Amino acid sequence: MAALHHYLSIADLERAARKRLPACVRGYVCGGTEDGVSLQQSLQAFSRLGFVPRGLRHVAQRSTATTLWGQTYAMPMGFAPTGFAAIVMKDCDAALAKVAQAQALPFIISGASTVPLEQLQSAHDQRCWYQAYLPGNMARILPLLQRLERAQIPVLVVTIDTCVGANRENLQRLRFTVPFRPSWTLLLDGLRHPRWSCDVFLRTVLSQGVPRFANLAHEAGPAITADPPHGFRGERDQLDWDCIDQIRAAWKGKLVLKGVMHPEDARLAVAHGADAVIVSTHGGRQLDACISPLQALPEIRQAVPAGYPVFIDGGFRRGSDVLKAIALGADLVFTGRPQLFGAAVAGEAGIAHAVQLFRQELMTNLALLGVNRPQELTADYLRIQGDFSLPPSQR
Repeated sequence: MAALHHYLSIADLERAARKRLPACVRGYVCGGTEDGVSLQQSLQAFSRLGFVPRGLRHVAQRSTATTLWGQTYAMPMGFAPTGFAAIVMKDCDAALAKVAQAQALPFIISGASTVPLEQLQSAHDQRCWYQAYLPGNMARILPLLQRLERAQIPVLVVTIDTCVGANRENLQRLRFTVPFRPSWTLLLDGLRHPRWSCDVFLRTVLSQGVPRFANLAHEAGPAITADPPHGFRGERDQLDWDCIDQIRAAWKGKLVLKGVMHPEDARLAVAHGADAVIVSTHGGRQLDACISPLQALPEIRQAVPAGYPVFIDGGFRRGSDVLKAIALGADLVFTGRPQLFGAAVAGEAGIAHAVQLFRQELMTNLALLGVNRPQELTADYLRIQGDFSLPPSQR
């Protein structure tokens, strides 16, 4: 970790990662869709809220621990699913699972990951969650659910915001596609970044060949350079609430819906038996011009019963960002890009360093806010920045 002490923030890791990754990989990891409005909204939303701290509070017994569904986690944070992570680091999914286990954090396996979920699960005693990109076809869904049950996956996360592929103009300009298609542009890009070409591309290909989509369906899929049998997004536009009812009837574990941005969808999630929702715009990588998840969070919280778990992801780069979401009603915050930045800079150690940065900031900010646990925070600790109206007696 000595080499990482110069990276004092997630922003430091991001700057270094952007330099080390080829343009196409950087575009995939860091970019959004169309004009990038959803992505920027997620990042900028936190600056619109300011803290109102309390002083002279006894804060020597601070703890960031949180409990969910009988499981205690070290922080109210977890690793969001990050598909195609193998292009950032060799066996990146395995490293993410290992660090999440060591740091006592929940880890969501992406359906678009390249390390078999069974292998990831065996390395994570707290049991990995799994995010599914599901078609609206129960004949295809049921075998996958059976695989997850055999692997003892406790939580199924179903995306509701990926019915079609988004308009990723930035990737089209970079000649980057999923499935991956080699080109002269990509080759030249790799040659300009020899460290990535040697440490990621060559090490991966020489040791295991072209990575495969290991977790899209009930069995291992094709190489990341080929289309899956039903297409990468085949029949996803047919997934609806009737499918959720059938999944709920067949799935014995916890069911979480990800991509919930409208309060009515949150109410429907409760009515259709989901155990939790994740407020998310898919990292700003699907519909552009969305409001930020942070902005949507208060209405989602009000739309569901008291105590119903509400999670969130999108744009979190500081411990203060996490605490603002907790104050607005989130139970867990998931991050995706921060740990990928760490992986690009220093592999597994870089991922762990990203976690420690969040942990240190959480502990410091709890003390400065005057609370001992994140769960003590409420909206009373927040104000909208720029609101300088005075009480009537002072006008």
